[in-house]
Amino acid sequence: MEPRSGIITLTTDFGTRDAYVGAMKGVIYRILPSAHVVDITHEIPPQKILDAALLIEGAYPWFPPGTVHVVVVDPGVGTPRRPIAVHSGGQLFVAPDNGVLSSPLARRDAIAHEITEIGFELPNRSDTFHGRDIFSPTAAHLASGVELERLGSQVDDVVRLEVPHPVVSAGEIRGEILRVDRFGNTLSNIPRSLLREIGSGPYEVLVSDRSFGTLRRRYEDVPQGDSLALTGGDGRVEISVNSGSAAEELGIRPGDVMVIRPLPAEAGSG
Repeated sequence: MEPRSGIITLTTDFGTRDAYVGAMKGVIYRILPSAHVVDITHEIPPQKILDAALLIEGAYPWFPPGTVHVVVVDPGVGTPRRPIAVHSGGQLFVAPDNGVLSSPLARRDAIAHEITEIGFELPNRSDTFHGRDIFSPTAAHLASGVELERLGSQVDDVVRLEVPHPVVSAGEIRGEILRVDRFGNTLSNIPRSLLREIGSGPYEVLVSDRSFGTLRRRYEDVPQGDSLALTGGDGRVEISVNSGSAAEELGIRPGDVMVIRPLPAEAGSG
C-alpha cells in the first residue's frame, strides 16, 4: 500500500453549530498530532446518505494518494450496521456501511474491511457517536501507517446505493435531478461526456417537459435572473439561474426528469 499523505478529510451531516466536528478533530490530533485535517463539508442534510455519497464522489479524486477520508452520515448508528474501511484508487475511506462509499467501492481495485479490532477505537465508545469513537481514531491510525488488514476481516457484501443512471434511447438522453447545492443549482446525473452519444450538438435541455434552451458554458451566458442549462463543476448537466436559485424560483426538485436531445443546427445557431 502506498505511503500515507498525512491528510484526513471529514465529511458529515453534523453542521458546525455543535461540538461534534471539533471532538472528532481532537481525537485525530491526540493520536496523530502531525495530521492535516481538511473539512470537505459538514452541511449535508441530516441523514441524507445519497447526498453524502455524491459529495464525496466529487471531492475525493482531487486529493493525493494516501489520503484518508472520513464520511459520517449515519442514521443507523448504534444498530448492527458495520463500520468499514476501504482502499480504493490509492486512497483510504472510513465510514458506516450504508452506501456513502458507493463511488469508491465501484472501482475494480476497491477492497473493504470491517472494523472489528477494538484497539483502534476509543475505550467506552458510545452507541450514538461513532464519528468520534470509531471513525476518527481509525482514520488517525490509518494515516499514521496502520495497514487495512489490521482493522478486521475483508468483506465483500458491502452496501451500494442504487444511484439512478441516465439512459440513451431514441436519440436522446433521459436522466434526473439528483441534488440541489447551496446556490440552488439543480444537479443531474447526466455527465457531459455522455452527450457525444446523441451527436455533436447543439443540444436542447428539458426538465419535466420544460425547455431550458441550448446547453450553455457559463452562468453569465444569460442575463441575471434568467435560467439556463449548463455543465457544472462536477462535469454533469445542471439547471441554474444566473444570480438566483433554480430550486426556489423554478421549483425543480430531486427526482425531476431531465431530457437532453439534439437541436437542428438552425435552431441552435442564434
